[in-house]
Amino acid sequence: MYFVYILESLRNGKYYIGSTKDVEKRLREHNQGKTKSTKGLMPLEIVYTESYASCSEARKRESEIKRRKSRKYIDSLIEGR
Repeated sequence: MYFVYILESLRNGKYYIGSTKDVEKRLREHNQGKTKSTKGLMPLEIVYTESYASCSEARKRESEIKRRKSRKYIDSLIEGR
């Protein structure tokens, strides 16, 4: 099982979108400063996940979300609309 996840910065409310096989492990890595792109956003919390059977499906969905470049769209995913 692979996952697309959205993290929200508790510092400034910004979102980070990623994909992984282990969401909890990945969150720990983000919050330990092991990910350059999220170092300035710590602390982070998981606000949304989707599951997929394959890594390629998860990465495709991650790209779709990122291509939209819309906070409104991400907010609607999180709120379940």
